[in-house]
Amino acid sequence: MNTSTVDSRDSTRRAMLMKYLYLLALSALLGTPAFPESKQAPAPSGTYGSDPAHSSVTWKVGHFGLSNYTARFTKMSAELLWNAENPAASKVSASIDPTSVRTDFPFPHVEDFDKKIGSDVNFLAAQPISFVSTEVKVTAENQGQVTGNLTFRGQTRPATLDVTFNGSMAEHPMDKVPKLGFSAIARIKRSEWASAFMCRRSATR
Repeated sequence: MNTSTVDSRDSTRRAMLMKYLYLLALSALLGTPAFPESKQAPAPSGTYGSDPAHSSVTWKVGHFGLSNYTARFTKMSAELLWNAENPAASKVSASIDPTSVRTDFPFPHVEDFDKKIGSDVNFLAAQPISFVSTEVKVTAENQGQVTGNLTFRGQTRPATLDVTFNGSMAEHPMDKVPKLGFSAIARIKRSEWASAFMCRRSATR
């Protein structure tokens, strides 16, 4: 009887130990990046184009001061003349098709809201959107500002992007070509581009 009890306890301990080791191995596996991080050379100077599979443009606008209506564009392209030795000497341009807007409006049977936002004269008016840089400033490590001309609704005005340099690599592990990554945010008053429809006077961004 005593021997059976000891054997039962030993079996329980072994089972618990195996479970612990399994969970430990699983957590180690999940914590391992798909591509192990390694120090590699940065991307060289040159001309780079946006990667449509990994590029996106989203926007949001205040909605009566109660929420931020958010949407995106599905057709955009950008070109970067990158100066690796002197990033401030770099130049960038981008273009967006306004009719590619996607709002995910929940009632498409009531209204084609994407078409309305992309083409209606009170909104994007089907006018191409573009940005061409005129000045690049490095403000901190991996941070900068890009000032340029933003053409929106057929009008061109100056605008500034707050830019974060995400990183670069001389050879992407999958594509085997140099790659760079950036994120940017621009805050504009759409009323300055004659788009004040449904705007509150104190909230025309």
